[in-house]
Amino acid sequence: MTTFKIGRRVLMAAAVAALGLGAPAFAGEEPVLDSIHFLIPGGAGGGWDGTARGTGEALTKAGLVGNASYENMSGGGGGKAIGYLIENSESNHGTLMVNSTPIVIRSLTGVFPHNFRDLTLVAGTIGDYAALVVGKDSPIDSMEDLLAAFDADPRATAIGGGSVPGGMDHLVAAMVMEAAGKDPLDVKYIPYDAGGKAMAALLSGEIAALSTGFSEAVDLAAAGEIKIIGVTSEERVAAAPDAMTMKEQGIGTTFVNWRGFFGAPGLPADKVTMYQAALSKMYDTPEWEEVRGRNGWVNIHNSGDAFKTFLEEQEQVIGNLMRKLGFL
Repeated sequence: MTTFKIGRRVLMAAAVAALGLGAPAFAGEEPVLDSIHFLIPGGAGGGWDGTARGTGEALTKAGLVGNASYENMSGGGGGKAIGYLIENSESNHGTLMVNSTPIVIRSLTGVFPHNFRDLTLVAGTIGDYAALVVGKDSPIDSMEDLLAAFDADPRATAIGGGSVPGGMDHLVAAMVMEAAGKDPLDVKYIPYDAGGKAMAALLSGEIAALSTGFSEAVDLAAAGEIKIIGVTSEERVAAAPDAMTMKEQGIGTTFVNWRGFFGAPGLPADKVTMYQAALSKMYDTPEWEEVRGRNGWVNIHNSGDAFKTFLEEQEQVIGNLMRKLGFL
């Protein structure tokens, strides 16, 4: 069985019942921060976008932050936003950039020249499972159906994703196919700039299936627009209880993608401390639990030096896996 879990930190499943549903936990207190500007390295509708906006929603509704603003800056597989934050560091002390596993993958493959060490590490915050999905009218209803279509004609069974070739969505599709006994190098992968565009391609019939974040698929699946044919979780996720795991379908692989926040290089220590305090307190609020639960996220909280250790471990694990699959 192939198991691919990012790092060795514990994933903390949120204790829903313990949080309660009363008034905001920090109502009446002064906000930790007056404002946060979230820089999102991809387009609307993707996992980065959802993570930034969900975090901002929880922070402001809980009274931890006065107001939140958002800026989508697509390009270069996320490299445009990273470069902007580095080049304009002194004017961006009020900005947090969301990122995730691709910042490790894309620096390893040379998609952009920077890596996480060039930024100020603030905190890892959540994990999101991956999923393979198809359109509502697709004849494919399960991984068995997808594998049968792949066996019949691999080139006609294209799998899309919101990341560059060799990026995370491609890597997940390759891992799943390898665990199913197929040659991952035979997978026809079509990249799109961010999850929203990739989902649009699926709905228009450009691709047979889509490799995406589970949270990006939940609402569309609930609305009947797509079918989730496999999730990379150990067990079924409450946000989409009818969606089968890969393991249930005889494909022995699991995967969780972390997401977290970075500041500009040289961000003052007191500002870093305030960002970390706001994010840490957020976990204890019902506002965060509502956001987390509806997206099917799991809590991963790595702050400061612990976040750095987590990323260094992931860099090693992913580098080894990508070399195995021929991506490096």
